[in-house]
Amino acid sequence: MKKKKSNVAKNVKVTTFKYRIYPTKGQCRLLDNTLEECRQLYNHFLGKRKRAWEEEKKSLSKFDQDKTLPPLKERVAELKNIHSQVLQNVAERVDLAMQAFYRRANAGETPGYPRFKGFGRYDSITFPQVPNGCNLQNGKLFVSKIGQIKIVMHRRLEGTPKSAILSQTATGKWFVCFSCEVEPKRLPPKDNAVGIDVGLHTFAALSDGNKVENPKFFRSEEKELAKVQRKLSKAKKGTKERKVKRKAVARVYERISHKRDNFSHQESRMIVDGYGIICVEDLRVSRMVHNHCLSKSIHDAAWSGFFSMLSYKAEEAGRIFIKVNPAYTTQDCSRCHHRQKMPLSERVYTCPSCHLVIDRDLNSSISILRIGLDSLKKEAPVPLGRGE
Repeated sequence: MKKKKSNVAKNVKVTTFKYRIYPTKGQCRLLDNTLEECRQLYNHFLGKRKRAWEEEKKSLSKFDQDKTLPPLKERVAELKNIHSQVLQNVAERVDLAMQAFYRRANAGETPGYPRFKGFGRYDSITFPQVPNGCNLQNGKLFVSKIGQIKIVMHRRLEGTPKSAILSQTATGKWFVCFSCEVEPKRLPPKDNAVGIDVGLHTFAALSDGNKVENPKFFRSEEKELAKVQRKLSKAKKGTKERKVKRKAVARVYERISHKRDNFSHQESRMIVDGYGIICVEDLRVSRMVHNHCLSKSIHDAAWSGFFSMLSYKAEEAGRIFIKVNPAYTTQDCSRCHHRQKMPLSERVYTCPSCHLVIDRDLNSSISILRIGLDSLKKEAPVPLGRGE
């Protein structure tokens, strides 16, 4: 049996380019109507699958539901105003949701059946084959059934666009995101290595002694968030005033998200540019947030997003990115490997065996580097600190 060839060449990677678009009032109405029709179609497909299994013990596929689109268009005239591939993508989303449900069920996890989407819960439309239905024309974005939309190209589009997603944020802003095949940009090789320990007191401690302070974006905006949320709670449900107040709350959350993403992008870029081998902890953040005393601070730190950016930037630059088991990296001495308990209140690691005195985060980052280099059979540097 022959293996299928991948659509993406080995020396090509897929990257995204996101741009702000400014539809007119009329175009906003058309886009909002498209989102609403897609939401109702999503619920229709999901309901069909549910009834087919409950009544006939039959599983519908994506192709089965794609076949129902032509007769459905004849009954629902509004669907004729939406590009055919956008409608097919709705069926694909339902199919992906069902596949994830079956995967969780087979793995013995709590499966969680896919939910019907309420009003306003469908916020994006996908054109899977650019330029079919969505492309750039004379510095503007052309969208089928919508027209030409003003777009701000803050950076040049690179590579070959493959798909496009139009999305609306909670604050009402519209964006288009192109997925493109581009050549990876390799950086000059480096032999130096670094271990990174993330935390709440310090966002990241590097094994060479450098530290990245925790900006605590959510904590810094808590007072402003509480202020707008109080105003929202006082507004009567279903009124125009409540809609305005809800958008004000969304703007605060959006500002926090933008600050956090910008911070993670900048710090991950500096690390990738400066080191050839990057070792980090393989953290299970979803389990760590079960601690109700630390969950807010852990969410605010957003380690998963930082590691994700660090990973794909390292891959593109040709760096070595290693995830190590975080077990005992805080408790083990980075010099003699003696193990002892380290409560969160203790910020200095004092080894009773070799008398090493070192910052606990720095000690952990050196241990992470040692474990990562052991997997590459490389020699770890001598740990920093003062011995007695």
